[in-house]
Amino acid sequence: MQYMTNSGIWGSVFAVPTAVVDRHLKLAGSVQLKALLWVLRQGGASFSDTELADALGVSPADARDALSYWQETGVLQFSAAAQKETPAQPQSPPSPVPAKETAPVVSQPPKQLFPPLPRPERPDPVFVSKRLEEDESLHCMMLDAEQILGRTLSSSDLSALLLIHDNYGLPVDVIIMLIQYAASSGKGNMRYIEKVALNWADEGITTHVQAEERLQQLTNLNRAWSTIQKAMGLPKRAPTEREKKYADSWVLQWHFSPDMLKIAYDRCVDAIGSFRAGYINKILERWHREGIAAPEQAAAENDRHRQTRSEEEKPSFDLDAYERDSMLKFTGGNR
Repeated sequence: MQYMTNSGIWGSVFAVPTAVVDRHLKLAGSVQLKALLWVLRQGGASFSDTELADALGVSPADARDALSYWQETGVLQFSAAAQKETPAQPQSPPSPVPAKETAPVVSQPPKQLFPPLPRPERPDPVFVSKRLEEDESLHCMMLDAEQILGRTLSSSDLSALLLIHDNYGLPVDVIIMLIQYAASSGKGNMRYIEKVALNWADEGITTHVQAEERLQQLTNLNRAWSTIQKAMGLPKRAPTEREKKYADSWVLQWHFSPDMLKIAYDRCVDAIGSFRAGYINKILERWHREGIAAPEQAAAENDRHRQTRSEEEKPSFDLDAYERDSMLKFTGGNR
């Protein structure tokens, strides 16, 4: 097959710097490359980020993010439009203030404050580009991340992943495992990925085996909470930290079935009128301690409890005899 160029379109052309192809073709994302071509096509005319966003079909934030990449790499230079100056209002001359004696001001030494520990700064796009050029494994990691997340990584995403690798100490394979888990859980945003990565770094999870163990724990915990939601008819939502601990105890450690979870939930609602995880935990904790693991055992335990309460509330006197004696006194004695 032979290919030919359409010579008619060459009547209007614009130049593209060779550095874009030589150094940035593999590093820049598709949105960044499209943004550069659109800007070069303007021939130096001014434009807004909204116009660029409309031309690319992206949000204004993504458009600004794409422009910042080319600005920080030195390919493009932008100047902000001059703001309109508000005309100065004429002011009346200040009225003279009578001079009065004032006590000399004694300067106090500034208080010594302890600033918070600095957090690692995100690497800028220029440094990211240099690191990806130097380390092929990092470049492959970024490509794999795009494929897993199903989107083009912004320069902010690239900086976050490089921060996780260089500052948090997570190797490439562990980062990929984390991204796969986040995407499969419907949390494929970089804020969640960076938060989990920081927790892993604090806990010393830096190997493939350790990451597998932690991901298995998270998967089991998610399934345990899903079991509780279905058994108790709770709306789908993320559990709180305390609820995560309850899910671990109720399902993973004490091995209560959905039927037992439903019975405990019903007793909680009957007693206090709403779902209270702490109240349910007291019930399940007692059942676990007393070896109650089946609905029949729970029913028998409930019957015993009711019988005990009934005996405790029984009057200590014979009500019928009292009423009979009172009636005899009222009528004047025995007949």
